[in-house]
Amino acid sequence: MSEQQPESNGPDDRDETLEVFDRIVAEESDRDPDLAVIEAGSRTLRAQAGPPQGDPVHARPLDPEVTAALQEVEQELATRWGETKLEPSVTRIAALMDILGEPQRAYPSIHVTGTNGKTSTARMIEALLNAFELRTGRYTSPHVQSVTERISLDGAPISAERFIETYYDIKPYVEMVDAAEEFRLSFFEVLTGMAYAAFADAPVDAAVVEVGMGGTWDATNVIDGSVAVITPISLDHTDRLGATPGEIAGEKGGIIKQDATVILAQQPVDAAQVLLKKAVEVDATVAREGMEFGVVAREVAVGGQMLTLRGVGGEYDGIFLPLYGAHMAHNAAVALAAVEAFFGVGAQQSRELDLETVRRAFASVTSPGRMEVVRRSPTVVLDAAHNPAGAQVTAEAVTEAFGFSRLIGVMAASEGKDVKGVLEAFEPIFAEVVVTENSSHRAMSADELAAVAVEVFGPDRVQVEPRLDDALEAAITLAEEEAEYGGAGVLVTGSVITVGEARLLMKRG
Repeated sequence: MSEQQPESNGPDDRDETLEVFDRIVAEESDRDPDLAVIEAGSRTLRAQAGPPQGDPVHARPLDPEVTAALQEVEQELATRWGETKLEPSVTRIAALMDILGEPQRAYPSIHVTGTNGKTSTARMIEALLNAFELRTGRYTSPHVQSVTERISLDGAPISAERFIETYYDIKPYVEMVDAAEEFRLSFFEVLTGMAYAAFADAPVDAAVVEVGMGGTWDATNVIDGSVAVITPISLDHTDRLGATPGEIAGEKGGIIKQDATVILAQQPVDAAQVLLKKAVEVDATVAREGMEFGVVAREVAVGGQMLTLRGVGGEYDGIFLPLYGAHMAHNAAVALAAVEAFFGVGAQQSRELDLETVRRAFASVTSPGRMEVVRRSPTVVLDAAHNPAGAQVTAEAVTEAFGFSRLIGVMAASEGKDVKGVLEAFEPIFAEVVVTENSSHRAMSADELAAVAVEVFGPDRVQVEPRLDDALEAAITLAEEEAEYGGAGVLVTGSVITVGEARLLMKRG
């Protein structure tokens, strides 16, 4: 962190700075016109600092014995309730933490929830903490290619050997809890216990923890996150979390703890009201995107975008983010504010973070399966959008970053998702769509997905290929058919599982 207070500028510079930040508020308000006028009785986090002053995804291990041991662990985990079958309670995970000696309290944590952007934001937070020489643990879900990705130390997934060792270290205690509780610990609960134990064993200086679903009763919610991050909330998992953004916010706001700092991304009005009310109840300090922090400027650059971000402690310019889309810029602003809050900027001190360190951190960020280019000529992009809001921002990002003359979609989705809403978001930018299915037991059949796609695209723009490898080949062929002069592309989307399998098929990592 910078050791110097920002230099005092003249009145003209101060007026110009205020005008710039007023523009942030106006632009943010354009995204949701009423949010800028929502006020709460909670404290707001705003520093009085004056004017602004390698592939991350692991492949399978090469050693066949380690591969076999990892598969054995995965098979044991697979006997437990999956991530879509839930009994809303933290009783079992709390019991496991108790018997393990409360490992989750051995380090401070930043807790991340929301509907879209959680994993990318968590990765950015991690990169910033690493750049400031803190040892980090990151827990995210789901994984793109290997289950070991879910638990990371210092920005890299733990090795298969360490994953296996951690599992067997806690297995006896897991079985003790299983025997004492009405229901066995779920797949996600055991992984959460493994992550918290691995972080304590490392040990880490800070943990960045992404919820699995919701917040209040999510297995991760046995930590006391000093910083709670809430990315944009939209409709997803409505059967479990609620039918409106406000209802969903009620569940996600459960990660806001007494006296914590809340970093609040731009939200629908009803969600913002619920979250701000929760902050008031627990005397939390709030920093709101578009009010206390935000994106001042952004422009498309080769390989990503150049940003100027307004943090709670000052302005950070000349930031290169090697990710595409306005949504990634907003994720970056949220991540920056979260790390400022973690370091006490805006509360204990008014100075900003060291600019060069911030620039270096953001330049190193990766987010596999999120607007990720895995091939050129034609360009193949992977993005894990799986709900209408995510699909909409992906469609906007693809249009802005690439400007394809002809774009072919490849889509495979999970049962229970709003696939019509996702397809409708992509319809304006897809010349044609190839529908397929991934290998998950929850995969929607290609024929079922095709029936929905025909409603949206018409029969002439839909092709069905039940195998993902055939779908990729068909999409590349379609992209090349009318692209004699270049400008063709393929977007693979619909779920994290789909892009993970496509990533393997494209021999990425």
